[in-house]
Amino acid sequence: MEISTKTMELLPKLDCGICGYKTCIDFATMVDKGEEKLKRCIHIAEKLNKEPLEKGFNYSVGGTATGEKMGWKDYMHREFDFILDMFPGEQGPRETILPYNPALVKELGVKKGDIMIGRPMGMSCGCPVTHCGIVGSADARNGVIDWFVTGPLGPRSGGFIDIGYYIAQGYEGIISESKVAIELGRRYWFMPRRCMLQWRHSGLINAVTKLKDGSYKVRIEGLMIG
Repeated sequence: MEISTKTMELLPKLDCGICGYKTCIDFATMVDKGEEKLKRCIHIAEKLNKEPLEKGFNYSVGGTATGEKMGWKDYMHREFDFILDMFPGEQGPRETILPYNPALVKELGVKKGDIMIGRPMGMSCGCPVTHCGIVGSADARNGVIDWFVTGPLGPRSGGFIDIGYYIAQGYEGIISESKVAIELGRRYWFMPRRCMLQWRHSGLINAVTKLKDGSYKVRIEGLMIG
């Protein structure tokens, strides 16, 4: 448990699944044979290759790190304004997408609960990483899909639908930490909490509700990355 606790301080807490485990906690529990196995986490492998695994060393590479700990800068040292969190109880960040071929939604019979993969291409958002997730809803008439972006473990362990290239139309989530005022109609730079690349995104807030705890429920459209 002591090793697992120490390991969790180093991990990004993205639950991306690339290491082969479902969650960072599962991975940390299994890291009991030293630094070499820890390098299976691609998010900290580069730092581990350059620096010794020191007791108490804090590798702040995103995940649950706060904006202050990150210096309000992404992995490329570019500034951002807030962190976009997922809604409590949901499987992952909520994203609205439109496939480049919207007819595929009907042809492939995409429905709620399906495991799906695809890659956002073009101005919106141009991410180089294939996204994996679980379908929340699908509009066969317009081809619009709402899904929860998760890691690749689901598609690896079972079947999946490949929707191909798509346009990311919008994100929905919670803003609980920000270095600027949150206002309707403004474009911001923001960091999705579970972004595997830890790259900043840009988007326009076109719906916002202030919650009792002081956080904000928002919808962001007009997306760009970098």
